[in-house]
Amino acid sequence: MSTHPAPMPLCQGGLSQLLIIDAQERLAAAMPTDELATAVGNMKRLLNAAKILDIPVISTEQYPQGLGKTLADIRDELPENATPTEKTSFSCCTAAGFERALTSQPARKQVVLVGMEAHICIVQTASGLQRWGYQVFVPADAICSRDPANRLNVLDRMRHCGIQVTNTESVAFEWIGDSTNDRFREVSRLFK
Repeated sequence: MSTHPAPMPLCQGGLSQLLIIDAQERLAAAMPTDELATAVGNMKRLLNAAKILDIPVISTEQYPQGLGKTLADIRDELPENATPTEKTSFSCCTAAGFERALTSQPARKQVVLVGMEAHICIVQTASGLQRWGYQVFVPADAICSRDPANRLNVLDRMRHCGIQVTNTESVAFEWIGDSTNDRFREVSRLFK
């Protein structure tokens, strides 16, 4: 009997969707400045890579009347069909309209989660997606929490539950898969 661990799944462009969770004005104002700048910069990189590679994008806003709209830096880059789904539940999986948006791409069973806050909406959505049978990838450098200790704690927790904790550049280059991909140069420019 083999004692080799299960192979590590890679994030494949043809199977993926990008989910931008609650990257909103008032939430952003509560985040540590450096962590926020890194997370937003990486959200934009993945959003632009997704657009280049025709990977579907879904976005949400948690109670926008109180927490504001999606950050302009992110909102301005969203594809036209990625109007944020408003929600009050912490898990996107229990938000009205979310399941319909997610399942409109039935062959895409991998979801990359980015946004705010890691220890609330990101983890609850990751758990829900996993229960629905999706492979979940969380780039640690594209999420944030008000308290960095909460972010670190939840990354460890998700990793132990089978969520693929990764990073922005790994996701983008796993989506590409090969340097002969005709979109390779365009995506690689996002990381220079």
